[in-house]
Amino acid sequence: MADLASTSIVIPAYNEAAAVGALVTSLRAAGPWLEILVVDDGSIDGTSAQASSAGARVIRHPYNKGNGAAVKTGIRHTSGEFILIMDADGQHQPADAARLVSQLGSYDLVIGARSGQTQASLARRAGNNVLNGIATYLAEQPIPDLTSGFRAARRDCLVEFIHLLPNGFSTPTTTTLAFMKAGYSVHFEPIDAAQRTGASKIRLGPDGVRFMLILLKVITIFSPLRIFFPISALAFAVGSLYAAWTILTQSHVTNSSVLLILFSVVIFLVGLVSEQISSLRFEGRR
Repeated sequence: MADLASTSIVIPAYNEAAAVGALVTSLRAAGPWLEILVVDDGSIDGTSAQASSAGARVIRHPYNKGNGAAVKTGIRHTSGEFILIMDADGQHQPADAARLVSQLGSYDLVIGARSGQTQASLARRAGNNVLNGIATYLAEQPIPDLTSGFRAARRDCLVEFIHLLPNGFSTPTTTTLAFMKAGYSVHFEPIDAAQRTGASKIRLGPDGVRFMLILLKVITIFSPLRIFFPISALAFAVGSLYAAWTILTQSHVTNSSVLLILFSVVIFLVGLVSEQISSLRFEGRR
C-alpha cells in the first residue's frame, strides 16, 4: 500500500482562482501528503495567490502552454515516490484521493473512472463513450474512462513516458495507453465527479479530433499492427472480391483489384516492420 506521506499531488491550473484554494485546503485536511504542487499555467486571474495562500507550493508558467505541459512541469518538480494528478476545477473529490493512492501497492496506475451520470453533458458523454470503445479495441483491455484527469501512479513509471506526453489536453489518454501497452498494471476505480467550477477549457470538436489522433499515435508507437492489419485485411478483401467478380463477369482481372491486393501486402509489411521497431523500444527497459 502506498504511503500518503510519500505522495506528491500535482494540480495543473489555468484561471481556476474560484476553485483551487478550496481544493488545496480540502486536500490538506484529507491526508498527510508529502507536498501539494499547483502548476499555474500562465493564469491571468488570482490562481497562484489562492493556491499559495491555501498552503500549496506554486510553480508558475510565464505564459499558457497547455494542460499537458503543466502536468510535465509538475512531474519534474515532485520528490515523492508516488504522484497523484487531479484537476483544479473542483470535479475531483479530495476524499477519493487517498482511495486511489492506497491501491498503488498492487497497481502502477490507478485511474478515477467517472460514472456516466456524473460526466458533464450528453454530448461529452457520447464523445467519451466513442473514445473509450476505440481505445478498448486498440489496447485490447477494457477502458471505461480514457480521459479522466484524476489518476495516481508511481513516479518512476510516469517519468519513463514523459517524453510522449503532449502539451495539450491528451495527457490522460497518452498515459493510460502507454502504461497498458508497456505491460504495467492499470486499475480503474469508480468515482463520482462533481460539477466543475467555471467553464470547461476543452472544445468538443477540435479536442475530440486531437484525442483521436493521440489514440492512433500512441497505439502506433506501442502496437502498430492493431492499426495496420485491419487496413491491410480490408484492402485485401476488397481487392480479392473485386477480382473474383471481374473474372466471373468479364473473364479477366482488372488493374484496380491487383493494386488493392498489392497495397494490402505493402501495408501489412509496413505494419510488421513497425511492430519489430516497437519491440526494440523495450529492450533494456527497467
